[in-house]
Amino acid sequence: MPETAATSPTLTTEIKYYRNDVVLVLCHGRLVAGSEGVLYTTVHQFIPAKKRIILDLADLQHTDSMGLGTLARLYVSAQSAGCSLELMHLSKQIRHLLGLTNLFDVFTVIAESGIKFL
Repeated sequence: MPETAATSPTLTTEIKYYRNDVVLVLCHGRLVAGSEGVLYTTVHQFIPAKKRIILDLADLQHTDSMGLGTLARLYVSAQSAGCSLELMHLSKQIRHLLGLTNLFDVFTVIAESGIKFL
């Protein structure tokens, strides 16, 4: 079946800076095979310069195994460089994927106010 514009692998990001060591990356669209490089390139540029990188996934409509792998890859890169990679506004689908793969316990999930969930 041919891809339509509604299902094309499109991911866009917005960057917001807070203080010198915190950056917020807002993700829009679909984190799927073919678009995961956008997120990796965007976030990786802040490692190790920013000590806290927050991914806001509120507008992320869908992710697949490639997208999940990119999140894990970024987490490992950040941890190796002494940075914190945190997630906020997880959809049911992303929560489910993180739970299935036992990655939910790996990532730090924070609230809208920046407070960490335990």
